[in-house]
Amino acid sequence: MKRRTFIQQAGSAIALPMVLRGFPVSAIPYSPLFSPTEPAEDKVLVLIQLNGGNDGLNMLFPTDRYDQLYRVRSNILMVENQILPLTNTLGIHPQMAALQELFKEGNLGVVHSVGYPNQNRSHFRSMDIWQTGSPANVDWNTGWLGRYFEKIAAGFPQGYPNASFPDPFAITMGSSVSLTCQGEISNFSLTLNDPKALVQLAEGAGSQVPDTPYGRELDFLRTSIAQSNAYSSSITTAAKKGANLAAYPSNNSLATQLKNIALLISGGLKTKVYVAQMGGFDTHANQVDSSDRSKGSHASLLNQLSEAIGAFQHDLQLLGVDRRVAGMTFSEFGRQIASNASSGTDHGTAAPMFLFGTCIKKTILGENPQIAGSLVPQEGVAMQFDFRDIYGSILVDWFGVEAAEVRSLMYPAFSYLPVLENCSLTTTSVESISANSPLSLYPNPTADRATLSFESPGGSLQVDVFNALGAQLMHLPDHHYPPGPITIDLDLGHLPAGNYSVRLRGAHFVRTTLLVKINPR
Repeated sequence: MKRRTFIQQAGSAIALPMVLRGFPVSAIPYSPLFSPTEPAEDKVLVLIQLNGGNDGLNMLFPTDRYDQLYRVRSNILMVENQILPLTNTLGIHPQMAALQELFKEGNLGVVHSVGYPNQNRSHFRSMDIWQTGSPANVDWNTGWLGRYFEKIAAGFPQGYPNASFPDPFAITMGSSVSLTCQGEISNFSLTLNDPKALVQLAEGAGSQVPDTPYGRELDFLRTSIAQSNAYSSSITTAAKKGANLAAYPSNNSLATQLKNIALLISGGLKTKVYVAQMGGFDTHANQVDSSDRSKGSHASLLNQLSEAIGAFQHDLQLLGVDRRVAGMTFSEFGRQIASNASSGTDHGTAAPMFLFGTCIKKTILGENPQIAGSLVPQEGVAMQFDFRDIYGSILVDWFGVEAAEVRSLMYPAFSYLPVLENCSLTTTSVESISANSPLSLYPNPTADRATLSFESPGGSLQVDVFNALGAQLMHLPDHHYPPGPITIDLDLGHLPAGNYSVRLRGAHFVRTTLLVKINPR
């Protein structure tokens, strides 16, 4: 069995899986990116993975476009007066009252229409892309946080755990480690179900092993067990010292995961990243209850998500550790704009993300998704924000990574987005978002050419055109523009008739608008 396969599957066989390779334990010098005196040391990131592809248009409702939504998903759309308002033009599902309350308190942020260019609608491939941060057409073997950990943990897994890093770098709740934390050699994440029910594993005889492939794998197995036992001890100690002060909902697996995470954080475990997850979001049929659209399979999932996050945030506040913890939800893709004949939705493109915590900026990044008057088959929500920009901004503000380093870890075109505030951000070297003026396209619809107009903040800008399935069809390379009014001529004659999105991207901002291409007369 390959080592990566072993470490991903071991969690189903033992209480605490082995994820490290065997090397002698010794102190490792700190990377210049990470120092015990820097604020980033105590920061914790909690990721909530929504498996299956979450329908963002049944979670956040652009109420200013309710009529357009009704035309294309009349068999599943929420009754308008049941939607809970966040703003005058945006509402949240009635089963998510706890998140509405977090938004009112300033502890919830929303990022509209998050995805990536050339969206892949396969569950497995798209989740790999979200976990690794790779381009859609390239396979990467390391996770986006795994690459970050390799910068702060020189030589890993050799010499870990040690006095400076006594605890797991990351913990995945469940039985399979997350690709998000995969490094070049080993995964930085352990799997965990119940932190109070860990057992020490038999480490076997200490006899020498032969210098053969079998011997090397046996050595890997032995040392993985020994190192897992060491981490098991630190987790058990934290679980005994920690506490939960808030009430969590019962029969809610996500709430149980977050409860255990709060327990370990309050108990002093220095783990930096936790990955929780819930499934069931692949809602091809019977997404809603036909007699009451505020209920049904998707509504139940959204209620569990909302109640779990609400209880977790309350617990962190009562425990006095809320300023150390930031959370984020993500799913492999959104759903198509139009519902299907089975009262469900099929695989789509972009979807909203929630960010939660005391230090999250209470903001709604982006604009309500635009709904074309006539949809093309399988049309998804147009991407406004690249998910890698959200990840990279978390690395900048939460973990103190320089923007230049993020471009190396993530992708060269990284654009910083202000999603955090208040809690002593680790860097102020990156400018805030700018260029708030909307884009203008004329004529629209068009048969061949259109003029894109906008107010430039100055600097390097690029323009991309995507089709309704999220494929990138045009790219105007970076060009430096002066501040002030700018017009760009777009030659669209080679594109077939259909709906497209035009995306303008600068160093610290993104703007997207709908384009309708018609056939020449």
